[in-house]
Amino acid sequence: MNIEIKKAKFDDIELLIKLRMKVLSEVFSIPSNQSLKNLEHENRIYYQNTLSKDEHIACFAYIDNKVVGCGGICFYRELPSPDNINGNCAYLMNIYTRPEFRGQGIGGKIVNWLVQQAQNKKVMKIYLESSEYGHSLYQKLGFHDMYNYMNLKNNL
Repeated sequence: MNIEIKKAKFDDIELLIKLRMKVLSEVFSIPSNQSLKNLEHENRIYYQNTLSKDEHIACFAYIDNKVVGCGGICFYRELPSPDNINGNCAYLMNIYTRPEFRGQGIGGKIVNWLVQQAQNKKVMKIYLESSEYGHSLYQKLGFHDMYNYMNLKNNL
C-alpha cells in the first residue's frame, strides 16, 4: 500500500471543512442531527485567513488517489525561553484517518509529514491535544505527556 501525503491548497478548503467536521463530530460526540453551520463558517474563515499565509499547513493522505486522511499544524510565536530560544511553536491538530483505513500507519505518516513542515520552519516546540485513541500513536512518534499545564475553559 502506497500512502502519499500532499499539502492542501487554498482550493481544497471545502474538503478540509468536510473532514474537519468529521473530526469534531467524533472527538466531541456531536449528534448527527445537530447543526454545524456556525462551526463550519468559523472554520472556513480560519482556513481562508491562515492557509495563504502559511500560518496553517494542512495535508491529505492518499491511497490510490483517494483521500483517506488529513491533518494540520498551525504556527505561532511565544516569548523565547531556554527551552525554545527562537520562540517558534506549532500546534498539531485535526489528525484524522477514515475509519476503514485506520491501523495502517496513515496517521503516523501524516504526523511525521507535518512535523517535518514545522522543522523546516525552525519550530522548536510542537504541542497537541490527543484523543484517547491517538495517545499511543503520538507516544510512539516521540511526543510526551506534559506536566504542570492547565487550561482555562472560557465560555464567552
